[in-house]
Amino acid sequence: MTSHEVLGQRAAAFLAMHQPGNPVIAPTVWDVWSAKLAVGAGFAALTIGSKPLAESMGRSDGEGMAFTDVLGRVRQITEAVDVPVSLDVESGYAESAERLVEALLEAGAVGCNIEDSVHSEGKRLRSSAEHAEYVAALRAAADAAGTHLVINARTDLFLRQDGDDTDRIDRAIARLTACAEAGADVLYPVGRHDAETLRTLASGLPRPVNALAAPDSDDPASFGKLGIGRVSFGPLLQVALGKHAGEVLTRWS
Repeated sequence: MTSHEVLGQRAAAFLAMHQPGNPVIAPTVWDVWSAKLAVGAGFAALTIGSKPLAESMGRSDGEGMAFTDVLGRVRQITEAVDVPVSLDVESGYAESAERLVEALLEAGAVGCNIEDSVHSEGKRLRSSAEHAEYVAALRAAADAAGTHLVINARTDLFLRQDGDDTDRIDRAIARLTACAEAGADVLYPVGRHDAETLRTLASGLPRPVNALAAPDSDDPASFGKLGIGRVSFGPLLQVALGKHAGEVLTRWS
């Protein structure tokens, strides 16, 4: 089987895992060690998170790494595990959609998170139309490459506490619905949300919703009941492991 065929199969398998009410749990990893740890624990897909990856390299989140360095780490991970891997590409590292998709596929990733805070331009927030346009360009580039890259469109409205909180959920739904219409497969209203907010988002959006979970404290069974289609950990798995490692080391210091 060619590498292109392997990528195609992994992408299709990853897409099929996104089932509202029966979410895929895609632990957020940052290196080969954490990726093998997650796969060894039985997880069938992984997300590479920008913040834990940056922390592991001594760099800052928010595109504080060179894109080539990010790709090098992605390649190490995809060569070490045989499950679908998605990459948090932040706002795209100022790359064209064509270059971004080409680089992701070459590195062995079959999915990406794309957010609407543009780090290379003072962290400005893309307009709804602009964000959807970039998602559409990513979809077109992936179609041209012949692999269905699983696009997870993210909005930072909640993280940024953008605008009035009375209509933020409605604005997030409108923004992410535009991304779905542009070709996004998964929708990510990133933030730590209560159950009612997650239920509202999941019921109001036309594609599977990605929820952020704290792996050491949240109930794994709670997300399916809310209609969520994907769960990831952001930087919180690394934080939890770091806390435990600190406790172990303190015994010896």
